[in-house]
Amino acid sequence: MQRDTNPDRKRFPAWLLVILVLIGFWWMSQQRQPLPLNPDAEPRAVTARGDLAADEKNTIDVFRNASPSVVYITSIGLRRSFFSLNAYEIPQGTGSGFIWDKEGRIVTNYHVIKDANRVEVTLSDQTSWKGILVGVAADKDIAVLQIAAPAESLKTIPIGESDNLLVGQKVFAIGNPFGLDHTITEGIVSALGREIESVNGRTIQGVIQTDAAINPGNSGGPLLDSAGRLIGVNTAIYSPTGSSAGIGFAVPVGVVNKVVPEIVRYGKVIQPGIGISVANEGITQRLGIEGVLIINVQQGSAAAEAGLRGTREVRGGVILGDIIETINDRPVISYDGLRNELDSYKVGEAVRLGILRDDARIIIDIMLEEAG
Repeated sequence: MQRDTNPDRKRFPAWLLVILVLIGFWWMSQQRQPLPLNPDAEPRAVTARGDLAADEKNTIDVFRNASPSVVYITSIGLRRSFFSLNAYEIPQGTGSGFIWDKEGRIVTNYHVIKDANRVEVTLSDQTSWKGILVGVAADKDIAVLQIAAPAESLKTIPIGESDNLLVGQKVFAIGNPFGLDHTITEGIVSALGREIESVNGRTIQGVIQTDAAINPGNSGGPLLDSAGRLIGVNTAIYSPTGSSAGIGFAVPVGVVNKVVPEIVRYGKVIQPGIGISVANEGITQRLGIEGVLIINVQQGSAAAEAGLRGTREVRGGVILGDIIETINDRPVISYDGLRNELDSYKVGEAVRLGILRDDARIIIDIMLEEAG
């Protein structure tokens, strides 16, 4: 190593370095000096707010009136230990629901409870009750439970309308997102007449789209209008992340108010039919058929009495059966569409079928019967 032997190089005086360090410490100590205290300091006076805005008051009223009707639903599954083979219960999902009547019926989504071995229903007073399944409308993703709570603990939600909703009108969703009970979110009707797929693959038509935040746990809870009336049951969201992306869907109250009384009365939904089995869409598409091809007509059914024809085999080939093209002049192109059209009517009502038979189009009136 070479030593610096240059006599002209100026060295930094050590005493100056010490002074600079001391000045730095002094400056820092001055910065840490406490500010002068005021022993007479008091909280600032509160500025009077004035009345809440009208829409704020309305939101508060909707929540106060409706939240006692909203319940928290826990779906409990049964598991068996790998080592001891003992069975034990584990919570496997949560959702929302609402009180339908004073007899303790609870409405929720079918998908909330479909895999449960046991269901717990928690009311707004934090009491929990065993939920007994009354029945389901899987096609509409609706289920009805029964609890044994006293009538004085059961507050029902007023029933509204879904046929006269307008895009842009205000709506509220109350539920238990992520297990946070009794949460209200606000939005508008974003669109009407949407279609979503139910648990069993059937299409639910006429669905309400809203931007009110709906998250996991909201399923089965009520969608309300600004008057606090039930207009739908929150059922699904469209989201790439699983959380609210501002696109939620609710089954309209018109559907709910039709199927729930049937479930309560019969334990199931009475679906109208005509007594036929039809070809799947893959077959009709390959044959270039635009409509519903009848494969078989049940003996003694309404279809048999009306003279509908099924597909039959003959030597050397197959003679196609009648093709249903319309119901009361509304086109049907699939079995799903046929079922949805028939759901608009009741057992015992007559409908007019537009039929393609061979190369001729005919009209057949038929009385609807209970689907088997």
